[in-house]
Amino acid sequence: MPATDVQALLVSLQLSDSAFPSGFYTMSHGLEGFAQARLVERGEVGDLLTGMLLHAVGPGDATALARAHEAAVAGDWARVREVDRLLHATKLNAEMRRASARSGHQLTDVARAAIGGPELDEWARALAAKEAPGCQAVATAVVYAAAGVGTRQAVVSDLFAFATSFLGAALRLRLTDHRELQVLLHAAAPVIEQAATDAVGRDLADMGGCVPMADVMSAWHERADGRLFTS
Repeated sequence: MPATDVQALLVSLQLSDSAFPSGFYTMSHGLEGFAQARLVERGEVGDLLTGMLLHAVGPGDATALARAHEAAVAGDWARVREVDRLLHATKLNAEMRRASARSGHQLTDVARAAIGGPELDEWARALAAKEAPGCQAVATAVVYAAAGVGTRQAVVSDLFAFATSFLGAALRLRLTDHRELQVLLHAAAPVIEQAATDAVGRDLADMGGCVPMADVMSAWHERADGRLFTS
């Protein structure tokens, strides 16, 4: 059943909260690689976030979330698994694939206890049977479907969660401070809106981001001697 506006808002706030144990806290989403290579400095984090939202996360994870959410609402689990496998295949680096799957499994487990519902039971069964890799974006789609939250709000909320996680990593890497983080997060609002609009309207056949330098930095990060983050 669709959630009321208040219920949908509360679920979005809960899932996008940085304290929600989805594993996002352990990820820098490639930012640590950029920082270690000295390719990003203070004052440049906002531009990098914009590029990631519009050209990586939006065309990739957000698009998968939109298509998987629609399929979960319709009860088309074969389609949900297809979206998950395709998204996993678009992640070129091993650490990104591992981080996404680890977060997706953790999210499914926590949301099943906190929210529950037949959708999450089915998704947990599919993951246990290894019928799908369980990427974070697809797990998020199933959670929002189970909670009765609409597709667009689900996509916007997850893009906001990504932006919060990315900037939180920037804070821990000393690329920003608490005050500037809030400025950057607010400034990202129109970018998030655009990325969400594009993702909701994008066909699954067109899913996949293209940020070659981010892929290079992720590959480099996998072999770094010291790492604060898993990605």
